[in-house]
Amino acid sequence: MASAEKYIQSKLDEREALGSYRSLRPQSELIDFCSNDYLGFARSPVLKAAIQQEIDNHPLSLNGSTGSRLISGNFNYTEELEKQIAIFHQSEAGLLFNSGYDANVGLFSSLPQKGDTIIHDELIHASIIDGARLSHANRYTFRHNSRESLEAKLRQAKGICYVVIESVYSMDGDTPPIAEILNLTEQYGAHLIVDEAHAVGLYPTGLVAQLGLVERVFARVVTFGKALGSHGAIVLGSNLLRQYLINFSRAFIYTTAAPFHQLASVKMAYQLLEKSTAAIDLLHQNIALFKKSIERNNIYPLLKSDSAIQCIILDNNEKAKQAAQTLQRAGMDVRAILSPTVAKGAERIRICLHAYNTADEIDLLTSTINNITNA
Repeated sequence: MASAEKYIQSKLDEREALGSYRSLRPQSELIDFCSNDYLGFARSPVLKAAIQQEIDNHPLSLNGSTGSRLISGNFNYTEELEKQIAIFHQSEAGLLFNSGYDANVGLFSSLPQKGDTIIHDELIHASIIDGARLSHANRYTFRHNSRESLEAKLRQAKGICYVVIESVYSMDGDTPPIAEILNLTEQYGAHLIVDEAHAVGLYPTGLVAQLGLVERVFARVVTFGKALGSHGAIVLGSNLLRQYLINFSRAFIYTTAAPFHQLASVKMAYQLLEKSTAAIDLLHQNIALFKKSIERNNIYPLLKSDSAIQCIILDNNEKAKQAAQTLQRAGMDVRAILSPTVAKGAERIRICLHAYNTADEIDLLTSTINNITNA
C-alpha cells in the first residue's frame, strides 16, 4: 500500500520545482496594494465603532448562532438584514451564506441538474467551477468575454441553461459586455447569473444595477469580504429562488449560521456604504492616477481594466515573484499571482488600489514598476 506521506511530499516537491509553492505569511506593515479592502472599511474606526454600538444595542444577542438556520440559528435580525440588502441591490429577495465560496458552491451545486447546462467564462472564479462540478450538469467554457465563443456554446446547450460571468474579474480586473451577453442569453432562452464580488463598492450597488439590467439578470452573488470590509455573501434573485435554495442548497442547509457579530458587521457596512460617496470618488481618482502614471510596455503589458484591480503580465512564475519581491523591498505589499492560479504564461503581479492610498504612495508604486519593466 502506498504511503500517504510520500504522496503528499512528492506533490509538494513537484509544486516547489515548478516555482508555484504556496505558503502563508503574517500581515505586513508594508503599504497595502494587495488587499480587497477597496474603500478601507476593514480598517475603518468609524465602522468598528458602529458595529460595537449595534452589538451594544442588542445585549441579548448570542456569541454564536447555535446551529443551522433551519434548526436554531435563524433570527428576525437575519431575515430583516436579507430584506434590507435585497432592497439596496434592487432585488426581490436574497439569501445569506457564510462566505462567497459557500454562496457559489451552494447555488451552482443545487440549481442546475443533470441534463441541464452551465456555460461560464474561462476566467470564472474557482468557487463557481467547484459548484458546477457538483451539479452534474453539462458544463462548457467560453473564451473570456467572447460573445462569438459564448454563442457557439449556447447552440450546444441542453435542458435549462445557465450562463455565468463576473461583473469585475478577480484576476484581470476587467468587465464583460454584460448587456450584449444578456441579449445572447435571452435569444437562446438561457439564464444569466453574475458574480458581483469585486464590483460592489467601485459601483455602490454593483455593476448590474449601475447599468439598469437587474430585471433581466436571473441571479447575482454579492460578497461582503471585499469593499464592505466584513465577511459573508448573499445570493440575490426572486423569492422563488430564495425558497428553492433554502430547500435544496446543501451549503446553506448543513452549515452553522453566521453569528450575530457577523450580521451586525454587514448591516453597519451597508449603512456606511450609503455615506461613502467621497471614498468611492477617491478610489476612482486613484485608479485613474495609477493608469496615467504607469508606462505602457509591450513586453510586460498592463491588462485593460477600469477597476481597482490592475495587473502586469510577467510571463512566468519566477519573473512575477522577483517583481513582487522588488516592490516589497521598496515598502509596498504587492503579490505575485502564479500558475496554476492563472494560466501558464499569464503569471503576473496583481495590484489592488484603494481609497486610502495616497498620491505619493501611488507615485512610488508606479515609478518602481516602471523601473522593473524597463530594466
